[in-house]
Amino acid sequence: MPLPKIVTPTYELELPSSNKKINYRPFLVKEEKLLVLALESEDSTQITSAIKAVISDCVLTKGVKVESLPTFDIEYLFLNIRGKSVGESVDVNIICPDDGETEVKVTINLDDIKVQFDEEHNKTIKLDDYINMDMKYPSLDQFIRNNFEFESPDIDQSFDLIGSCIEKIYNEEEVWSTDDVTVQEVREFLEQLNSSQFKNIEKFFSTMPKLSHTIDVKNPKTKKKNKVKLEGLSSFFA
Repeated sequence: MPLPKIVTPTYELELPSSNKKINYRPFLVKEEKLLVLALESEDSTQITSAIKAVISDCVLTKGVKVESLPTFDIEYLFLNIRGKSVGESVDVNIICPDDGETEVKVTINLDDIKVQFDEEHNKTIKLDDYINMDMKYPSLDQFIRNNFEFESPDIDQSFDLIGSCIEKIYNEEEVWSTDDVTVQEVREFLEQLNSSQFKNIEKFFSTMPKLSHTIDVKNPKTKKKNKVKLEGLSSFFA
């Protein structure tokens, strides 16, 4: 007599970038094992492959290309999949800002963590009186680098990230799509910018939508209360 089949529950969420509703399911044990083994290997290729496979398998709505979603959509999706798989809360160790050394364990309800949007964020960057750039958000590969890489990116990798997020460069007469030029050409274009222009690009990334949650932490030594803002998926999980 065959063993019974376990019915996997399904859930619904809205993607922050588009408000599109999608259905998803929790990790299965075999998928969680795949993730753990990949993370323990500290091999970026294995980690990338495992995370792509697991998130893609857990999204049940047809037509959703996980690899094309913005980073903050993937973070929110991963957060919810993890919450339904492992538990609706997570323990985080916080260093109290008032003395910079006392560590406090805080339990956070995952439902309280939302994607926050900055009013100053703009996907169009004005470089000068004639030239503008339209930006796009980092996708799955960058999400993995942000949260699961074990080495700090070098300057070339940072330039490549910026270049990969440029959708097009244009003026009143011409439009240059980055799909039609090489990575090296984009890098050379960025290298000719002045500091002020480059800061406008940095502002696109610093104000980009991200997972964010502010918590109150009381230092048990000084008795002082601190407000601590956690941002990005890696702030909530070891």
